[in-house]
Amino acid sequence: MNSQALFLLLLLTCASLCQAQGSFGNCCLGYISRMKKNVRRNIESVKMQEIDENCNIRAVIFTMKQRRADVKPRELCANPDSDWVQSLMDTVAARMQGRN
Repeated sequence: MNSQALFLLLLLTCASLCQAQGSFGNCCLGYISRMKKNVRRNIESVKMQEIDENCNIRAVIFTMKQRRADVKPRELCANPDSDWVQSLMDTVAARMQGRN
């Protein structure tokens, strides 16, 4: 009986740790400090990450153009308070307006 209780406790502990690790799966955990000009041309979209129960920092998420169909597009996280990030967000927004 003790071994079954210990096994159940171990199983529940592992399950809770796995869930805790997955909570940051879609969140930025840090920022890039700069972005090269040739990389900036490949930005496809921009979205904001706000602080909530899963994400602990505000961030601007730049999604890059997808190079191959079988690979998930790369996302780069930047500090929304940085001047270069604000400028780049404006540039991408203007580019997206031009498409419509």
